[in-house]
Amino acid sequence: MDYTFLANLHQELAPPEDGILSRILHKDEKVNVTLFGFSAGQELSPHSAPTPAILYFLDGAAEVQLGEDKVNAGPGSFVYMPPMLTHGISAKSPVRMLLIQIKAGAN
Repeated sequence: MDYTFLANLHQELAPPEDGILSRILHKDEKVNVTLFGFSAGQELSPHSAPTPAILYFLDGAAEVQLGEDKVNAGPGSFVYMPPMLTHGISAKSPVRMLLIQIKAGAN
């Protein structure tokens, strides 16, 4: 069985000085797992996706738009998003965040 083991996600990606970085940690026919780093002030504009997704914030502070709502996320914050929910992220400080996208028909 293939698996991915990372001893410490914090060592896999540092937030950039300016911009947004991403690193795919695992990708197969059922799931995509991507680690993101945002510098303070960076934004991911509101958009939607056809798959369910989970956001898990490792560190930093961000404002997250979820549909019409805006919530403040910090270390340990968890978000589940159903398909087609409009969402966006605004980093208030350097942020590291894990994105898990669950593909349709994943059993």
